Amino acid sequence: MRPGDRVTEVVIKVISAGSNTLEAIQVHFEDLQNGKHRALELDSFSTPVVGKKAARALIDDWDLDLDALYWRQPYFVPARRKTPKLVHKILFSMPAATPPDKLLGAVRNFAQQEFADRHRYALALHTDEPHPHVHMVLKAMAEGWEYHLNIRKPMLQEWRKDFAHHLRALGVAAKATRRMASRKMRTSRLQGIYRPVNRRQAGYHS
Repeated sequence: MRPGDRVTEVVIKVISAGSNTLEAIQVHFEDLQNGKHRALELDSFSTPVVGKKAARALIDDWDLDLDALYWRQPYFVPARRKTPKLVHKILFSMPAATPPDKLLGAVRNFAQQEFADRHRYALALHTDEPHPHVHMVLKAMAEGWEYHLNIRKPMLQEWRKDFAHHLRALGVAAKATRRMASRKMRTSRLQGIYRPVNRRQAGYHS
């Protein structure tokens, strides 16, 4: 890294669409590994998932149909306006100059540190666009049905910091500035409209 070079802000986005139906999740699994520049792998052993049949089998392998049945039980209906997510779809993205192998390595290390032995997950590196990015599909229900994971803003900020740390460990300059703080630095016109951030690390629900 040369003096004057700008350090890239890491990007982690949570994608909401189609996260609580088995059909949509199956299509998503198939799409993630569909194409020459796309590859899907499984959990901390980086097991390749090759072909649509193997992608479809993840629904059974992860017992997602059982999770879906669980949330349809009558005693959940009055208390919930919508069915909780079966999986979380998370996107990790960096600029075009980022080596794809290091991006994937950083996401692998982050996922293993954060989720190993607690949540099933799959990763898919995509290099068919100018900027490399990694899709993560994360099972919301923990192994052993100990809790259901809900992602909140404080948790996502901690993930950004950890992801940046793993990138730097592999030689990729990256940072995770608090977005609210960076917006305050860029402009004074919005001074005073920010609400206090709820700092509880909420997200794990029994």
